[in-house]
Amino acid sequence: MAEEKKLFKVTIDNITVEVEPGTTILNAARMIGGDVTPPAMCYYSKLKGSGGKCRTCLVEVAAGSTADPRPMPKLVASCRTTVMDGMIVKNITSEKVPDARAGVVEFLLLNHPLDCPVCDQAGECHLQDLSFDHGKEGTRYEFKRRTFEKHNLGPYIQLHMTRCILCYRCVYTADQLTEKRAHGVLDRGDHAQITTFIEKNLDSDFIGNVIDVCPVGALTDKTFRFKNRVWFTKPVDAHRNCTKCCGEVQLWMRGDEVFRVTARKDEWGEVKESTKGGTGWICNDCRFDKKSVSDWTIEGPSNVSRHSVISQGHYVGMQKPAETMPAIMGGRQPRLLMDIHSVSQVNPESVELSKINRPAHSSDFNSDKS
Repeated sequence: MAEEKKLFKVTIDNITVEVEPGTTILNAARMIGGDVTPPAMCYYSKLKGSGGKCRTCLVEVAAGSTADPRPMPKLVASCRTTVMDGMIVKNITSEKVPDARAGVVEFLLLNHPLDCPVCDQAGECHLQDLSFDHGKEGTRYEFKRRTFEKHNLGPYIQLHMTRCILCYRCVYTADQLTEKRAHGVLDRGDHAQITTFIEKNLDSDFIGNVIDVCPVGALTDKTFRFKNRVWFTKPVDAHRNCTKCCGEVQLWMRGDEVFRVTARKDEWGEVKESTKGGTGWICNDCRFDKKSVSDWTIEGPSNVSRHSVISQGHYVGMQKPAETMPAIMGGRQPRLLMDIHSVSQVNPESVELSKINRPAHSSDFNSDKS
């Protein structure tokens, strides 16, 4: 008869949960869910070695264990601290955590540009959520923000180093998903930056996943750049038979146009597990080259579980209202009084924004162009 696994009891914000030995406080809190779960900007459960960089997941350990009930003298990073049997942790019930977390947010925003209105990550940015929930109203920083020279990372990925918070997720992704890593963190301290060695392009089949793991707008999709706002698009689950990856993705559509393709995300903003087994990382072919509805088998609307502007106006569970005009007109269909495209040159029918391999420009709508 197999021996039963010994489980540790840990209490987080007065809620007790049983977990296996070796579980971190953060993952134990995720089992409870809700506001009990500390935020995390650098930890990524699918990437080995991640965590411990941003300190946004700081919690107070009021009692170390049943055997040693003394409190830990300082706040600890929940993503790197494993639980002990009888441990008591305070997150939202702590008086120390909110002030410490607000200080961490203030440090993360010291050099971060205030360009949310033009950033493609706006609406699904974890730093936006973090500053809204845990940040302060103003800033005490009076010095010039750091800037970096632009680096070309190839035709698919755009790097904005000024937005980077040095979470190292993209470095771990390249290390663990690709055959070679051509980028990393160079320099130290205030000059540290994510860059490629001697301007090498990132050309691995799975390097596009650095876009999905980036919690801010530092690494974005060039094929989606300035095409649309994320809250105007509708995410749907889709799949295809792909020989390189699981082929299970999220299509971000507006009408019948596919504006971008990403891996499916869970409630923590991490890539979901694939139904075929393993993590649902996707290849560059699925992400950048398959932008037609005919390339995919549509499964249905995605369930957006994160509290985000993405979920506004979402159509899961909605019913399409019945047409009222034919009913009041004796069954006759209403006539189209005016074709808007015949009098307007804005976004003509012949122009499909999702098919333009760059940001849209006014010249794309110029009817006089040769």
